[in-house]
Parts: sequence; structure tokens; C-alpha cells
Amino acid sequence: MDQTQHSSKAAEAQTLRPEKTRCCDGFRIFLAALSFSYICKALGGVVMKSSITQIERRFDIPSSVSGLIDGGFEIGNLLVIVFVSYFGSKLHRPKLIGVGCFIMGIGSILTALPHFFMGYYRYATENDISSLHNSTLTCLVNQTTSLTGTSPEITEKGCEKGSKSYTWIYVLMGNMLRGIGETPIVPLGVSYIDDFAKEGTSSMYLGTLHTIAMIGPILGFIMSSVFAKLYVDVGYVDLRTVRITPQDARWVGAWWLSFIVNGLLCIICSIPFFFLPKIPKRSQKERKNSASLHVLKTDEDKNLMTNPTTQEKQAPANLTGFLWSLKSILTNDLYVIFLILTLLQISTFIGSFTYVFKFIEQQFGQTASQANFLLGVITLPTMASGMFLGGYIIKRLRLTLLGIIKFLFFTTSIAYVFQLLYFLLICENKAFAGLTLTYDGMNPVDSHIDVPLSYCNSDCICDKNQWEPVCGENGVTYISPCLAGCKSFRGDKKLTNTEFYDCSCVSGSGFQKGNYSARLGECPRDKCKNKYYFYITFQLFTSFFTALGSTSLMLVLMKSVQPELKSLGMGFHSLIIRTLGGILAPVYYGALIDRTCIKWSVTSCGARGACRLYNSRLFGVTYVGLNVALKTPALLLYVALIYVIKRKMKRNDNKILENGKKFTDEGNPESVNNNGYSCVPSDEKSSETPL
Repeated sequence: MDQTQHSSKAAEAQTLRPEKTRCCDGFRIFLAALSFSYICKALGGVVMKSSITQIERRFDIPSSVSGLIDGGFEIGNLLVIVFVSYFGSKLHRPKLIGVGCFIMGIGSILTALPHFFMGYYRYATENDISSLHNSTLTCLVNQTTSLTGTSPEITEKGCEKGSKSYTWIYVLMGNMLRGIGETPIVPLGVSYIDDFAKEGTSSMYLGTLHTIAMIGPILGFIMSSVFAKLYVDVGYVDLRTVRITPQDARWVGAWWLSFIVNGLLCIICSIPFFFLPKIPKRSQKERKNSASLHVLKTDEDKNLMTNPTTQEKQAPANLTGFLWSLKSILTNDLYVIFLILTLLQISTFIGSFTYVFKFIEQQFGQTASQANFLLGVITLPTMASGMFLGGYIIKRLRLTLLGIIKFLFFTTSIAYVFQLLYFLLICENKAFAGLTLTYDGMNPVDSHIDVPLSYCNSDCICDKNQWEPVCGENGVTYISPCLAGCKSFRGDKKLTNTEFYDCSCVSGSGFQKGNYSARLGECPRDKCKNKYYFYITFQLFTSFFTALGSTSLMLVLMKSVQPELKSLGMGFHSLIIRTLGGILAPVYYGALIDRTCIKWSVTSCGARGACRLYNSRLFGVTYVGLNVALKTPALLLYVALIYVIKRKMKRNDNKILENGKKFTDEGNPESVNNNGYSCVPSDEKSSETPL
């Protein structure tokens, strides 16, 4: 007996004795590598979202197709998530994460690959100012020469290498590879930390991990903002010959550079994982020590330790058990309501975030670079502070399940109110002759389709498909100098020095000052720029209150199902959100936005390309209205959720009261207090067990 006690004390002393460990053991290296992978993962997501507009213009595709490309990430994720979830814990987790990071890097580089074999970007028939001397871009009366002026061989060659040759499929495949590679990072990384971190420290590690991951979006927005200012073919063409600016609807920035950088970073971050052990050495020593202590435990202690495990395995593991478990969560009204509610909310977030850059560009006349910088510098810190404060409030107030739902309803309602205020910021249509106004710039048109020529340009032989917008002195934008009735121009290779004169449509609009000139580029939207500052303010509050309640969504999900069904409930929730939210939301958002386009580009193959100009008011109403349309039923479902929880709480209280009366009748009057009915509030009881 004494020998046993002596060995027990020796084992305990050995475990409690502080060991000298190296500053860079396997577990710490894993944490550092995983943090790097989290940054790369978040960086890639932001780069794709912020490049959507550039990809549309470069590949001449509508928003619905770009939405499909964006949803390709979720498609790739869904293809392997089942296999990763099942086989991941049985295999070498660090190496599996390393393979995922490497695939993610290859996918990002594949996304940028079409840039290198598509040929130079042709934003117009004449890609430099010097060729304008030999073109009919200006109004030449009785001129019969075609504007395009290119031979059939050149046109056919341009069609083969042009934007409409379905090279965007490479971008889709690259994004799907990114989704496949990202799959093992989160589940296997979190489970590895939970298994091998010291007791009570895993939550701290996970919190630190998500905080470090915020570096990714910040870097992504800043990098996209910088590269969006660079011309797409930077390094290949003489930039002095490029006559469009970032304010032009045809401008395409160096979107591919962001994907190259992200791909290289992903490949670099995969390297450490291949040299890490399956189980850290420190964890192996702790397991040996715990095993020696475990031998000395009594049978009673063993039963106490194994009871939680047996309770978690109550659900059958066969197919019948799976169907029974699935039926159990689908007949749980609390779970189903919350599933639909979060689907609506997350669909709103994914769809609106995908096209928020386009919304800022079209409504307020900001460039893609400015939109990226705005969201990166203002929105991200606001959301980070909201998420931290939301978690602190829930912990500080010790909110029950009902309290968390009410808190979510409050934050969502405030964000909903600020979303409604966006309707006040919707701008009127641009003053665009031939699309929103008659060509003389005097009257608005009922339809943008086949607007008839005016007396000021009816004698000019103009190609209506030619898109070379010019801003007249009267503040009206014209599709081309020819359609503005301009007879001559003066300029060199710099856009700022190119000006057109004797524009009959400018003089015909009643404008009396100046020499009836026009300059290349669209007219600025000064009135809407004033609304831009209000949009920034509303966006700050919307982002803050949205993030304030987002941290508690997972808590509600886990509390709404039985303990043994948590994994299935979370997995099914993720499947529905990714399928109906992550994949479909960008597609139907893009399809509805396409319906607001009033001027499409024409590719070298003669097909419809990307949108050049949107009906600004209709675009704003569609974008904001779709957000509100999805959030309105979500708010109503919050009310239904609160009602269901209160009804179940009342039912549980009645059961406790009936049990108390029954025990009282049997001669045990103290049983009511022993059950806790008269001492513990019903809210606290309901939070202990799933409803």
C-alpha cells in the first residue's frame, strides 16, 4: 500500500514538475503556421470579392456569370468536406492541412493564369490616341468608312483570343481549387489545437487565431486598392498610350497580381506543415504521464471519467441511427426556424458583399481602388470591434438562450433600420445622351433602347456600338465624340490634353458659354459624391451592429439541439448555408443586377459582353431592396423564435410544477424547492438543457 502511494506521489510530482521546453516546439510551430494559413485564407477570399468588377470587364461577362465564379469556392468546398471531416482525424492532420494550403495556392495562381495567354486588353477599337487621326471617331459628314476598320482575319483572331472565348472557366476552376484547399484548414486545425493544447488554453488559442486572421482581409483590401490603380497590362504596354483612367467604365486594374501574391503566400505557408509530427512531443510526454496516473485511479473515478463519453455516444452510428438523428433535428422547430433565419441573413451578407464594390462605383462615382480602401480601412476595424464587444456583452451579462435571441433581434433590427436609410442615398440616373437623355441633351427618354438620332448628329456616320464617352461643357456625357457631333479634336497621347471641338449636340442643348467642346471621359457626379459621406456613416453603423450579434449565432445553434446531435446539427447547417447561400446568393444577386444594365459592351465576336452603364436608380433600388427583402422575413422569424422558446419554457415549468405537486401529495413538501422551481428563474433552467 505504501509502495503504491509512493509511486502515485512520484508520478504526480513528475507531472507537476516544470519541464524545460524549447521555445519552438512542434505545437507552437503548428500554431504559427496555422495563423499564417488563416491569414492567407482570408486574404484570398477578399481578393476574389474585390476583383469581381475587374474580372467582369476583362472577360466581358455579365454579373450573373461572375456570381457563379464567386460561388465556385463553395462548390469546391462542398466536394470534399465530407471526406475531410471523416478521414481527417484518422490521417496526419498537419500534412493534410499543408496539402490544402498548397492546393489553395495552385488554385489562386490558376485564377490569374488566363491573363498571360489572353492577349492584351482591348478597351476600344483604337487603343491609342495616334490612331484617332485615321478613324471616324469624330463626326465626318457623308463618310462611309466603317469605324471598326479591321480586316476579317484580324477580327477572327481577336475573337479567338478575346474575352468571350470562355477563358473565365479557368478562373472558376481556380476558385474551386481554392475551396478544395481551404476545406481542411479550419476543422482539422481547430481539432488539433483542442486535442493537444494544455487544458483550459484552447479557447485562448482559438481567439488569438481569429484575431490574427483579421490581418488577411486588411492586407487584401489594401493590396486590391493598390493594384486596381495599375493598368491590367502593366509591364507589357506603354502606359503613356493608354487613354482611359480608373474612372472609366472600361478600366481594368492589375487584378491578376493579387492572385499571384496570394498563391505564392499560400504555397509558402504550406511548407512548415510537412515537417510537423502527427502528435507533438510535448503531448506524447503528457499522455505517458496521464497514463501512469490513470492506472492508479479507482474504479469509481474511471466511471466518472467515462460517463460523459458514453453520454455523447448515445446516438446510433449506423444508417438507421443517422436517419433518426436527421429526423430529430428537422422536426425540431427551434432548429428549423433558426436554420431558415440564418440562411436569409447570411445570403444577404454574401450577396451584398459580393457586389458592394460595384454599388459604390455606380452610385457614388468612386473607383474600384477607392471602394477597396474604404471597406478595408473603415468597415473591417468596425466589424472587429463589434464582434469583440458582442462576445463581451454576452459573457458579462450571462445571457441565457432567450436573452441571446433577444440580443440578436435587437442588433439585427438596428442594422435593418440603417439599411432602410440607404434608399435615401440612391442617386438619379447619369445625364447620358442617347441612353437617359435625347442626343441634344434637352429631354429625358422613356426607354434607352434605340434612342433616335437628333438633328445635331443625324448627318454623322456613327457606330452606336462604339464606346468612347466624352463629357461636354454642358455637363452631359455622350457615348462618343461622333454622337456628340464633334467635328475636330486636339490632343496627344495624354488623356488630359485630348479635347474635341465644334460639338453640335453640345451647342444644341442650349449651352451658350464656351466653344462647345468636350473632353474624353464621363462627367463627374458631384451631387452624388455628397451622399457618399452619408453612406460611409450608415455603413459604419450597419457593419457594427451586424457584427455585434454575429458572435452569438453559433451559440444559439448549439443550444437548439440535443448534445449528442450537435455535430450533425452544425454540419447540416453548414451544408444548407454553403449551398443555398454561398453558391446561389451571388448568382441571383448578379442576375437581378444585370437587368438594370442599359448599355452592354460588344465583344470582338459580336456577342454581348460586360455592362458599360447601369440605370443608377434602378440598380440602387434593386441592390438595397434585395437586401431588405431578405432581412424582413428574418426579423419576423426572430419574433417567431422568441415565441417558440417562451412556449417551451412555459411547458417545462408546468412539468416541474406537476412533479412538485406529485411529490407533495406523496408527503415530500420540500421537493418543489429541491427541483429548483421556486429558487431558480425559468430562463436559467431552460439554458441548461436544449429546448
